[in-house]
Amino acid sequence: MPSSDFPMSLSLEEAQQRVVSICKSRQLAIDTIPLQVAVGRVLAEDAHASDDIPAFDNSAMDGFAVRGEDLPCEGEARFQVMETLLAGHVTQRVLGVGQCMRIMTGARMPNGADTVVIKERVRVEANIAVIGAGERQGSNVRPRGEEMLAGQLAVGRGQRIRATHASLLASLGMDRVRVFRQPRASIISTGDELVMPGQSCSGAQIYNSNGFGLAALLGGAGAQLDRADESPDGLPFRHVADDREQLRCALLDAARASEVVITSGGVSAGEADHLPGLVRELGQVHFWKVRLRPGMPFLFGEIEGALLFCLPGNPVSSLVTFQSLVRPALRALQGDRELHPRWLNARLVAPVRKQHQRTEMLRGSLESGEDGTLNVRVSSRQGSAMISGMLAADVLVEFPESAQTLDAGQVVRVFPIQHD
Repeated sequence: MPSSDFPMSLSLEEAQQRVVSICKSRQLAIDTIPLQVAVGRVLAEDAHASDDIPAFDNSAMDGFAVRGEDLPCEGEARFQVMETLLAGHVTQRVLGVGQCMRIMTGARMPNGADTVVIKERVRVEANIAVIGAGERQGSNVRPRGEEMLAGQLAVGRGQRIRATHASLLASLGMDRVRVFRQPRASIISTGDELVMPGQSCSGAQIYNSNGFGLAALLGGAGAQLDRADESPDGLPFRHVADDREQLRCALLDAARASEVVITSGGVSAGEADHLPGLVRELGQVHFWKVRLRPGMPFLFGEIEGALLFCLPGNPVSSLVTFQSLVRPALRALQGDRELHPRWLNARLVAPVRKQHQRTEMLRGSLESGEDGTLNVRVSSRQGSAMISGMLAADVLVEFPESAQTLDAGQVVRVFPIQHD
């Protein structure tokens, strides 16, 4: 390839910033969808409470609603039970002196009452409730607006909706929400050495694993996957041999069908690595190579308006670069305000060393120390082709590019591995 006219060998932080910046500028359109299918989508506008929550004073327990001023300071007091209040029902009666109402959890407090005495602390004799001293005025009542006041922000724009958000939005009376559209994505897996699972595999070939793993990760990141063919059981990716013209056609087809194209393999500098030259020919390279291990040959570019993420072919390199660079990009496209996984601090169980000047993402497992602190044990299976080493780990341990040695007991940043 001729001398480059694009950035090369960026730090991981620089690469993440460039990816996110470009993806934020390509934020997708907005859809209005039913609340019942909104979990996993990103809210496109703030949701405010239209009324106080709760909208009325209500009982927090099953018991008896009384006037707090009638509670005895010593001994016992007798209250006439006027009626029973169930949740969802309203009474027009106003409690008077010495009166009470049996009330259920969630029922609206009757006029005149400001306290609920739980039923376990009340002795009932016919139509009389006997309450002893020691009860506190105002107890066991959820006051109007206790959770939220009318006009208050409930769920903010850019929040990925989870089950609890859906429940809160429903409590606001919302049956439809405005969300960012999910990106359409295609996967191209390259390499003469790859055969599909279920087919015969020669002594020089391996089974194609990246296509299946990336398809699962794309779904977990909220992308809509364009299948390789129209059949219901069609493959979630397209496999292309190390042929420049075939790869050229596959890239153009994918770019015209999707907003995001992800490739694996063929992105380094070998004779069969056609992707860097093809992307430069057909579109634009935003940067090539990241000071990251595993995952250095990563390329980010675009073809005919579709964003292109070219991942290394080694399975662990592919998964690590997806976690570190592609997932934040997909989140930025969807307007998600949480672009990067939340990191944790943990102490290394044993020292680790490296010889290179790149950020390394080591596979590790968390343990709980005797004092309750988090410890992390780095796996011995760090090869970029060892999928089993990735599966056995639950975190990526960040080994900064400026360091050569991390000592036992040293605190490091760890990032939970998202396996879906």
